[in-house]
Amino acid sequence: MTNRVGFYPGSFDPVTNGHLDVIERACKLVDRLIVGIGVHAAKSPFLPAATRKQLLAEVAAPIAQRHGIGVEIAEFDGLMVHAAQKLGATIVIRGLRDTTDYNYEMQMVGMNAQMAPEVQTVFVPSSPYVRHISATLVRQIAEMGGDVTPFVPRTVLKALEK
Repeated sequence: MTNRVGFYPGSFDPVTNGHLDVIERACKLVDRLIVGIGVHAAKSPFLPAATRKQLLAEVAAPIAQRHGIGVEIAEFDGLMVHAAQKLGATIVIRGLRDTTDYNYEMQMVGMNAQMAPEVQTVFVPSSPYVRHISATLVRQIAEMGGDVTPFVPRTVLKALEK
């Protein structure tokens, strides 16, 4: 049997309950999951990449363990599909909240398929209770002093409070 390696890329700035929902679902589809934190020199993130990596490791490990799979947290820059190839993934996991996400992701699938036909993209629809959560909105709420408790795991909340 082939080892199915999945790659779930994102900025995870910050990690949200929506991200955890996708990780939970992805763990049911692969034998090993690599969560890839996209790092771009031109962007200034809300949380440093090292913090995001630590937070993802804390929240993803118990989920992966519950499903009996391995999980790895990796940083990457450049094209996501090249990172997936380099890390040995054959499946890219993408969460979908709505049709806007779908339209954007379908364009990416087409481009990635031409660059790396051996890498397949799998869409994972968000659960209804987290569909409205986006890292961008969580970041904005946190920057304005709002309560993000319902949208992020406790460990992330503590990091944001610092």
